[in-house]
Amino acid sequence: MTKSPKPTPATPAPAGERLSKRVAQLKACSRREAEQYIEGGWVQVNGQVVEEPMARVADQTVTVDPHASLMALTEVTLLLHKPPGFDTLALPGEANKRVKPAQQLLQPASHWPQDASGQRLLKRHFSKLSAAVALETGASGLVVFTQDWRVLRKLTEDAAFIEHELLVEVQGDVSADTLQRLNSPHASERDTLPAVKVSINSTSDTTTRLRFAFKGAHPGLVAYLCERNGLPIHSMKRLRIGRVMLAQLPQGQWRYLMPHERF
Repeated sequence: MTKSPKPTPATPAPAGERLSKRVAQLKACSRREAEQYIEGGWVQVNGQVVEEPMARVADQTVTVDPHASLMALTEVTLLLHKPPGFDTLALPGEANKRVKPAQQLLQPASHWPQDASGQRLLKRHFSKLSAAVALETGASGLVVFTQDWRVLRKLTEDAAFIEHELLVEVQGDVSADTLQRLNSPHASERDTLPAVKVSINSTSDTTTRLRFAFKGAHPGLVAYLCERNGLPIHSMKRLRIGRVMLAQLPQGQWRYLMPHERF
C-alpha cells in the first residue's frame, strides 16, 4: 500500500505589520511617502531609528519626527581618500583576491568625524553610488562617488575641462632640463598627450615631490611621463578634482560634498 506524502507544514505568517504601513496610517500619506520618511531616518521604533520600510512592528511604539520633511531627501555625493591598492571603478560585488573595490570602504565606521557638511548619515546614502572619475589602483587620493545625476553628468560630460592635481614622489633629483621635458612633450606627442603643468613641490636627500596638473583623468599619463624621463615613482596622490580639494581628509575615510562645493 502506497503511503500518502506528509503534508508540508504551513509557513507561519510574519508577526505584526510592515513599518511602512504603520507610518502611512500615522501620517495619512501614501505607502511610498511612508517608505521615504523611514529611509530618511525620520521614524523611530521604541525610541530607536529604523531605516528599513519592510521592518515589522506589532505593539511597539512608532513615532515620526515632527520636523520630518521629504524635501530633505536629497541625493548625496561622497568624497573618499582612497588608499593605494583599491580599484576606483570596481563594484563591491566584484571583490575577489585580485580586486578590492574602493566603494567597499564607504561605511559608517569610516565616516570622517570632522565632516562639516551637517548631513545626517543614512543607510540609503551607500546605495546606487556611481564612480565617474578613474584613479590608478596603485595611487591614493581623492575619488568621488555620487547618487546625484547632476554631479555625475558634470564629471563625465565636462571631464575634458576639469583639472586634476596630483602630488607625485619620484626617486632622486629632478634637474631643470628634466622639468622642462616633463612640461614640453615631443612634437610627435603634442596631438595625443594633454597639456601638463609640472612643478617641484619639495625635495629631500633621496626623493623629489612633483605637482602635476592637467585636464581630465588620464590614468597612466603620469607613469608614462616619469618613466620616459627616468624618474621611478615612489607614490602618487590626487589632491584635487576641479575646485574640490582632498585637504585634511585622512586616508581611508570619507566625507560628504559640502553644499557650496562645485567641481
